[in-house]
Amino acid sequence: MARRLIRPAAACQGCGLVKAGFLGVVSPLHYQRLPYSSSKRGSPGNKYSGCLANLTKEGSHWTGTRSNPLLSLHSSKFVSKRTACLIATGPSPAATEEPEMDHPKEIFLKDYKKPDYLFDTVDLEFQLGDEKTMVTSKIAVSPGNEAGTSSPLALHGCDLKLLSIKINGTELKSDKYTVDPRHLTILTPPAGVFNMEIVTEIYPQLNTSLEGLYRSTGNFCTQCEAEGFRKITYFQDRPDVMAKYTCRIEGDKTLYPVLLSNGNLIEQGDLEGGKHYALWEDPFKKPCYLFALVAGQLECREDSFVTCSGRKVTLRIWTPAQDLPKTSHAMYSLKEAMKWDEEVFGLEYDLDLFNIVVVPDFNMGAMENKSLNVFQSRLVLASPEAATDGDYAAILGVIGHEYFHNWTGNRVTCRDWFQLTLKEGLTVFRDQEFSSDLGCRTVKRIADVSKLRSYQFPQDAGPMAHPIRPLSYIKMDNFYTGQLLFLGAEVVRMYKTMFGASGFRKGMDLYFQRHDGQAVTCEDFYAAMCDANNAHLPNFLQWYSQAGTPTVKVTSSYDEGSQAFSLKLSQEVPPTPGQPMKEPMFIPVAVGLVDSTGKDMPLTSIYSDGRVQTLSNDGHPIFTTVLQFKKNEEEFIFNNVPERPVPSLLRGYSAPIRLDSDLTESDLYFLLANDSDEFNRWEAGQILARKLMFSLVADFQQQKTLALNTKFVDGLRAILRSTSLDKEFIAKAITLPGQGEIMDMMSIADPDAVHAVRTFIKKELAFQLKDDLLAAVTSNRSSEAYAFNHDSVARRALKNTCLAYLASLNEPDVTELALNEYKCATNMTEQFAALAALSQNPGQVREDALLDFYNKWQQDYLVVSKWFALQATSDIPGNVANVQKLLAHPAFDMRNPNKVYSLIGGFCGSPVSFHAKDGSGYKFLGEVVLQLDKINPQVASRMVSAFSRWRRYDETRQALAKAQLEMIISANGLSENVYEIALKSLAA
Repeated sequence: MARRLIRPAAACQGCGLVKAGFLGVVSPLHYQRLPYSSSKRGSPGNKYSGCLANLTKEGSHWTGTRSNPLLSLHSSKFVSKRTACLIATGPSPAATEEPEMDHPKEIFLKDYKKPDYLFDTVDLEFQLGDEKTMVTSKIAVSPGNEAGTSSPLALHGCDLKLLSIKINGTELKSDKYTVDPRHLTILTPPAGVFNMEIVTEIYPQLNTSLEGLYRSTGNFCTQCEAEGFRKITYFQDRPDVMAKYTCRIEGDKTLYPVLLSNGNLIEQGDLEGGKHYALWEDPFKKPCYLFALVAGQLECREDSFVTCSGRKVTLRIWTPAQDLPKTSHAMYSLKEAMKWDEEVFGLEYDLDLFNIVVVPDFNMGAMENKSLNVFQSRLVLASPEAATDGDYAAILGVIGHEYFHNWTGNRVTCRDWFQLTLKEGLTVFRDQEFSSDLGCRTVKRIADVSKLRSYQFPQDAGPMAHPIRPLSYIKMDNFYTGQLLFLGAEVVRMYKTMFGASGFRKGMDLYFQRHDGQAVTCEDFYAAMCDANNAHLPNFLQWYSQAGTPTVKVTSSYDEGSQAFSLKLSQEVPPTPGQPMKEPMFIPVAVGLVDSTGKDMPLTSIYSDGRVQTLSNDGHPIFTTVLQFKKNEEEFIFNNVPERPVPSLLRGYSAPIRLDSDLTESDLYFLLANDSDEFNRWEAGQILARKLMFSLVADFQQQKTLALNTKFVDGLRAILRSTSLDKEFIAKAITLPGQGEIMDMMSIADPDAVHAVRTFIKKELAFQLKDDLLAAVTSNRSSEAYAFNHDSVARRALKNTCLAYLASLNEPDVTELALNEYKCATNMTEQFAALAALSQNPGQVREDALLDFYNKWQQDYLVVSKWFALQATSDIPGNVANVQKLLAHPAFDMRNPNKVYSLIGGFCGSPVSFHAKDGSGYKFLGEVVLQLDKINPQVASRMVSAFSRWRRYDETRQALAKAQLEMIISANGLSENVYEIALKSLAA
């Protein structure tokens, strides 16, 4: 599943103006689910199963008893996967008598138990109808162990009407099974192998949760991860129950001419009454969360791919007819992903058909269902006129991500949902590598680390911190977070850092050799990596079980007499909820030593832990080595070092940590100019910028005159003038750290001071570098047709970044320049970048440009979402009132998650507006959360998380934010989703 979380201003990606350090009120980049609240319930008399626990209905909302701490703290589903662009607006189901419900059950990793029963084959039949759908499942059941079992067979079920159940062809009497709102339990199943047939009735047109089978914009679609299959039929809805599936779909041929499911199409034909059918067979075992069905009026772009073994695979992308021209980039991305996976990992696609379906109403960004991937339209549809470079990059990465799941997630899946990071972290890593190979590796690494710092670091320091393999959960949806996705990918990357590309490939080969067709654990992957490389990584599994971002401190010394250079490392993992004490982590620290001429020194040997390690590479010099730092404190001594070097630490960001070194300002400027590791070159500039910003923030708070360090200006000028550096790297290198990133590192966050300082630095740099910035804008114009390739993307990124700097001056000549760029732009990347540059400064020019843009694009809801986000994230004075007005804009819809994330989520990502000293931003969000909670508790819970770190601010802001949290938590009819986060935020 696509996991790349969207920043609140994700719509601005690709224009060179995305702010860094947004709060974690996320809705890709690459990778979220926002299920709609369902009030469907049934009485026991008609065997209609609901899924809500001991709740009271108030209007269309369900609330729980607040006195129960388990219900209060653990039963929300507040973490999303991917946003949807449109929502289903069908009528709500009629209210029915509510049965007594049990409290939510907390599930613990330590309590995992293998299933008592296995499902060998599953034959499904769907009779699709306008008012109701009949689902028949025929399952071959066998004991979960050789000794057999006499245990009852408990099947999950939610919002189902049970019509019949048969065992070995005989209908089961009512005293042989029980039905409650969560389960169908067969009390005494037959011994040995038996067949089970269950017929249920479901109502997809009323299913506004968009989980299970639902109907949207006239089409049927499914979403089953993590626990949606239980809304289709009674089943053991857990990933370690893997079976081979067939699926027969019947429906009206006029309304649903396209009938799709997993695997290969075996048979199709016409039926009486204007209906038709299709029979699909998936020859590979899979868990039920990978089941998929789509039926509706769709057309396809068809292509083919010849695998490395010579097999021809048919590729189809299905979409509404009007969007078909926008699918060419997605098809290119799919073919590139298939080729890359063969070349890099030797993994060949295993069926003859691969389908992608574009669905406007979809909770995820995308879903990796076996051979039938389902995508939200934003991550497939693109044209130069309406999509930015960032959109094109997201499509490339997410198409790759979902395809790569065919092996890392589908052929080998996770044993239980605690192991989710195994498939998601591994696949995020794979899609990062894919995008790196097709673009600029350094720039992609910078983007991925920036994302990690924006999402995972704040989460790890907040009330919702958890390990990448959580110890318990109520709803697994809560754990599709930065820890599982981005940190999970970093954990996988550390294996490659330790073993190298060839060693990592050996580990992957052994992993598939051992576990193809299995549901496995994080330990299984660890064992394959270590066994393939005859290695042992002590403490490494702490990354899976321990929350918190480690801080590593480094001090250096040089002994001229012995020509020895020493690095002393110490580590600390901060306490997190439920884990006050931490063990040391295994941290790979990639290091190089740079001599006084700016060249890397060859490394010969290192003394550590009582022994000397000789460094060699078949006679070739080694310039970077990886230190295995696995204790609270360790010293590493480099021998044969002829002069005092400047250490280049944590090259390539070799571990997801915070680094605190004794590098001086001179050392950092030296690395900025000379480091051969371009990531560390960028990092040196970022550290210098952070140091400068912290210093100026202190001056601002003391009401001193602000002055810019000329050495910093000269350093950026040298980068900007470089003809050898990648242009997209230059754009990254001259971009200042975001306000959120700086505030996150302050003991008491001061939004006003940080905003004032960042604005001052940006304008001063624009003033002092004006000629260079103008030259960059002029030299990077192009009259050529739009192309999505690295050189073109890099050129646009540098041009747009420089234009943004210049526009901050708010001078007539640069305003005219930005207007001209806006009017002459031939693609969305440059047009939207120019609009963003103009929108920095309040006034009539800004208002006219925003209105003109909306008038041009008001019929394209994806572009309109960008327009909302741009205004919401603005730092112009009085923007709280502007955003309030936009709530009433005819294009805004509170029921649409994408628009909520663009406008309200974007506003929360603007520190100066959200944290307004008078509390107006907090009041606005508090009121919106309560309104939104009545419509979509999932989205509302994401919004309320903006309050989660309220204690980090000054006493005035703390009081104002706390008042809003208390107001929210005391509201009548509050959802459990919002209640949980508000309660934990108050308790933090």
